[in-house]
Amino acid sequence: MKNIFIVEDETGIRDALQLLLSFENYDVRSFANAETFNKRDHSVVPDIFILDVMLPDGLGTDLCNQLKTAPETANIPVMIISAHAKSDKVLESCNADEFIAKPFDIDDVLAKIEKLT
Repeated sequence: MKNIFIVEDETGIRDALQLLLSFENYDVRSFANAETFNKRDHSVVPDIFILDVMLPDGLGTDLCNQLKTAPETANIPVMIISAHAKSDKVLESCNADEFIAKPFDIDDVLAKIEKLT
């Protein structure tokens, strides 16, 4: 079973992603903000990170840059999701592997996860 870590502050989106991805046989761990994500169990390494850009205590692009520069997570794909940012701006500001605009189609999200993992 593949592991996915989601950092998303909007409860409805976070819960929907977690539920839908769980139905697709992913083990999903979700975090509501950057602080709880940074306090996660670092011994568990996911197959992909899904990060929202706008978080109450930081930016998903900053988390992406941290993940891409840390040796233990540098090669793990990062998908950025955002309702506000434009894909070219996000991909310029961090080394994300994929961008999804909100609102998103879950089939599109699943296809991009499959492609990356």
